[in-house]
Amino acid sequence: MGIVGDSLDRAGEAAFTRPIPRSAGAQMRYLLKQHKGSSKTVATLLGISQRTVERYVKDQIRKPKPALAGRIEAEVKRRWQPLVRKRARDRAAKRTGLVIETRARFGFTAAPGTTDDGRMRRITQHLPPEFASRLLAAQDAGAAEAELQQLAAQGLQEVYFKDSGGRAQQLLVEFTDIDYIDVNL
Repeated sequence: MGIVGDSLDRAGEAAFTRPIPRSAGAQMRYLLKQHKGSSKTVATLLGISQRTVERYVKDQIRKPKPALAGRIEAEVKRRWQPLVRKRARDRAAKRTGLVIETRARFGFTAAPGTTDDGRMRRITQHLPPEFASRLLAAQDAGAAEAELQQLAAQGLQEVYFKDSGGRAQQLLVEFTDIDYIDVNL
């Protein structure tokens, strides 16, 4: 996906109430259950043979190669506890908002004579529910990474840089060169 999208996914994973299955066999059985017993679908999803899926299910193969282990874990996490994840996202979008912690280059379009050169800043900011709901809705709609970054920049612009409308009314923030971004629901 992208930096912002992956961070939103990790934020949803933080709401899990139970850990994902640990062994490769248990993870494969979970994926098989999610796909209604179709080992062919799971094999296609993971890029392995149908027989290999069946061997993992029967615990004939216990330790996948690192690349395959990562793909299996990612697919399990994507499907794990969807209602818990949905409740956490709904709570953030309607009541609590979310917290963005980032280190990125922020530049400005502002009045003449002001410093508008971008510079690296580390910002931790709570965004209210209206910004959280726009960001989460865009991710659910399949928005591109550039659009997610733009929505995050708009939220930071209004809340952090403009102090929720209290100052710098003409300021437009540019959010580039993201070093890292971490979102908490």
